[in-house]
Amino acid sequence: MNETGTGDPRASAEDRGFPAFHAARCGGLGALDRRLTGCRACPRLVAWREEVAVTKRAAFQGWEYWGRPVPGFGPHDAPLAVVGLAPAAHGGNRTGRMFTGDASGDFLFAALHAVGLASQPTATSADDGLELYGVRVTSPVHCAPPENKPTPAERDTCRPWLAAEITLLNPRVIVVLGAFGWQTLLPVLADAGWQLPRPRPRFAHGNVVTLRRAEPHDAGPAEARRNQDGGRATDDPETRRSQDRGRATDDELHVIGCYHPSQRNTFTGRLTSPMLIELLQQAADLAHLGGSPRT
Repeated sequence: MNETGTGDPRASAEDRGFPAFHAARCGGLGALDRRLTGCRACPRLVAWREEVAVTKRAAFQGWEYWGRPVPGFGPHDAPLAVVGLAPAAHGGNRTGRMFTGDASGDFLFAALHAVGLASQPTATSADDGLELYGVRVTSPVHCAPPENKPTPAERDTCRPWLAAEITLLNPRVIVVLGAFGWQTLLPVLADAGWQLPRPRPRFAHGNVVTLRRAEPHDAGPAEARRNQDGGRATDDPETRRSQDRGRATDDELHVIGCYHPSQRNTFTGRLTSPMLIELLQQAADLAHLGGSPRT
């Protein structure tokens, strides 16, 4: 037996198959977030995130770093998802919340607040009172990588967490920050039963791709698991409300490319605050969110 009480070695947190084994078995986003934070499937990422948590940056010596995988952040029934790259070593890896405590997050949350999708324009810690309205932020890789560059193997190992999260969230619109997230997300959507154009659309800022479900509808991993268990209700109240609203019957999904709010992009003017606000407002409109721009 392993640590989870099963005989399957993939159930061990250190096994490469841990995400694939557990992600599809989570009945709601709450369960997914809890299981994800115990993952140790990628040795390089585990070593780096824990080393950073011990050595720390001089400015954060008084902090107790999170030093674990960082789950998504936002309502479990959000019709809009934002998919980034990976937590920052001294941002999410420190605070334990996605896009919190680093410059990229500051830029993103200020724009979300301007559109009416966040309660405040800043994100400094997991207990700073920030709330998101109708939007959930996540990433294809949940551990901080060295030099902010996950390897293809690490991306693929982490992919089941993203696949399960998107299936359980069932959004109308997904904003993808950067080419890495775009290239990771499209195969996830194809596996979940969304028809992708051929050739596959390339990443570009402002590119909107509208996908339709394949016929017959192919259940995603979490949905398939629920069906195998006899239609057992999800263990997560917010996810259940999302499913009860009937969004699973929607036959369109809008995927929007957006430059990542990295300092390289924002300092050079490749991505400006007005550009990001305009794109997020477009996404909010497509998601049928009632937020209005702040002045």
